[in-house]
Amino acid sequence: MTKTERIKTAIEGGIPDKVPYSIWSHVPGIDMIPEKISDFTVDFYKTYNVDFIKTMNNGMYCIEDFGCTVDYSEIEKGGVAKLVSSPVNSIADYAKIKRVGLDSGALARELEYLRLLMEKLDGEDVPVVFTIFSPITTADKLAGGKLVEHIRSGETSLIKQALAEITATTKALVKKVTTSGAAGVFFASQMSSYDVMTEEEYEEFGKPYDIEVLKASEGWFNTIHAHGDNIIFNILKDYPVEVFNWHIGETLPDLEEGLDRTGKCIMGGIQRMDITNGRRNEIANQIYHAIKSTHGRNIILTPGCVIRYPLEPSTLGYISRIKQSVESSLGLGTAAHQGAGGKA
Repeated sequence: MTKTERIKTAIEGGIPDKVPYSIWSHVPGIDMIPEKISDFTVDFYKTYNVDFIKTMNNGMYCIEDFGCTVDYSEIEKGGVAKLVSSPVNSIADYAKIKRVGLDSGALARELEYLRLLMEKLDGEDVPVVFTIFSPITTADKLAGGKLVEHIRSGETSLIKQALAEITATTKALVKKVTTSGAAGVFFASQMSSYDVMTEEEYEEFGKPYDIEVLKASEGWFNTIHAHGDNIIFNILKDYPVEVFNWHIGETLPDLEEGLDRTGKCIMGGIQRMDITNGRRNEIANQIYHAIKSTHGRNIILTPGCVIRYPLEPSTLGYISRIKQSVESSLGLGTAAHQGAGGKA
């Protein structure tokens, strides 16, 4: 099977010649330079022979064009990006948020990254999914993490107005990337957690805008990434996506429940901090359980979230090797599908 055939087979519920997998991280220092990050992404793909590419955009690109300044210096040390300044410092400030175009600034930069990536992948049969942030995630980043506090103040008209403007911008970006070569979007939802909001709040301030954005995609490989612990699974499980990704093994639901209740292909199975910390027994155990419990069907093996620094190439390479070993021990994989044809 080709990589595209392998991913499509997993999404459609068939059994591919081997379980598709991928890994990704952030790339501080070069992820603001389209030429360099596109080169890095292609080299990473070829080094680890992943079955799909998730673009490794910086985690705050979605707010830059709205007037924010961000400090990315802690990422290489295992930390996260930090907001330095934002136009949103009070509820009244949400009125300042207006939709932005795609022809300049950070969004143009990220689209150039995708354009160069697709150009450099010419002739390679590997699906690319482009990282997108949910409107409510973008709004919270703009507000410096105070969006829920502002919502609970009771003055929400300007917040909803800002969410509509962010949604319009995000929809345009989604449409552009999925008509420019991306197979779909990796829709990062960082606010859909009971630890952050109530279910009722997410129904009002999250879901309607999420659905608008997802419906703008013209891709076939749209994935929701439900970030963090205690996700609002009851809402997210019915989203119009082909693939569901969350921090499997770190928070509920477990893999079996996720499969049963979403009816979708599941992406995940490996805990990212075990990769960062080089815990090979734990990685092997997680891969074994992910493949055994699914019998190799409806599963794309990946970390539950972006792999934190420091990255150890030998550990990253180990993931593919141990996956092949597990498949062989369970009677799955290429050896068990001789005659399937195609290339790896």
